[in-house]
Amino acid sequence: MNQFASDVLEGLSAQPKRLSSKYFYDQKGDELFQQIMALDEYYLTRTEYSILDQFKGQVLDQFKSDDKPFNLIEFGAGDGYKTKVLLRHFLEQKANFCYMPIDISSNVLAQLETSLKAELPALNVTPVCNHYFKALEELKEEKERNVILFLGSNIGNFTEEQADSFLKGLYDALKPDDILFIGFDLKKDPKVILDAYNDKQGVTAAFNFNLLDRINNELGGNFNTSQFRHYPVYNPMTGTTTSYLISEKEQTVEIMDAAIHFKAWEPIHMEISQKYDQAMINGMAEKAGFEIIDAFTDDKKYFMNSVWRK
Repeated sequence: MNQFASDVLEGLSAQPKRLSSKYFYDQKGDELFQQIMALDEYYLTRTEYSILDQFKGQVLDQFKSDDKPFNLIEFGAGDGYKTKVLLRHFLEQKANFCYMPIDISSNVLAQLETSLKAELPALNVTPVCNHYFKALEELKEEKERNVILFLGSNIGNFTEEQADSFLKGLYDALKPDDILFIGFDLKKDPKVILDAYNDKQGVTAAFNFNLLDRINNELGGNFNTSQFRHYPVYNPMTGTTTSYLISEKEQTVEIMDAAIHFKAWEPIHMEISQKYDQAMINGMAEKAGFEIIDAFTDDKKYFMNSVWRK
């Protein structure tokens, strides 16, 4: 049994039921997420893009140290849409750096490398197909400063415990004076947040339902998606947005040799998307051992990119 099958069966047999959001991204999932990023309601991508564009000069000042070379290492670069704002500026300023996108998908890395060669032929790029911390372990012998990019508020897809563990692991993997440049989606009007996860066109719902389709296609499941409802909720006290798919009736779904029973209105936990305030960000940095040395935000204070130093 492959990891996908094992995780799906384990998650749907648990109480409460859950599926991992990391499995959203098959080919159709990738296409749907590209559509989500272009939606009026989905403020995250364009807001972070505007921050990087506005503050790219100050960002470079924080990354470089006496014009010594540095490694610009990106966790989960995707198509590099936002990162290219920085890369283009760094090249124009003749910054001495090597760009290292890290991903476990060799396909994603190959596509990114092809687009970078076409758009930024002068860029020194070394894709690394590996898990984040394993890749960092292999870079420990190098003398250059490492600058880690963790954009898009990806940290918000972790529970608090997972985020603390991830950041502590990252701190331990870095050398003194290395930098972490990390994106945070900030607490704001709850309606703005909920609309981003429940758009009028239903693209975000389709993105969630696509995981059930994937289970049907790859694991022989028989989910009837018309009998489930996409249901995101936001808790303004904790800043946590949670997405569920809820069974509208009592039913049994078969996946491989397993029969998964749903009670009427029973939810599947699909995704968490944490929103932060400054006190939460300060606490996370302090707990992991980092020092916050700068931060950049947009005019509406919707999003923040924070610069942390080991």
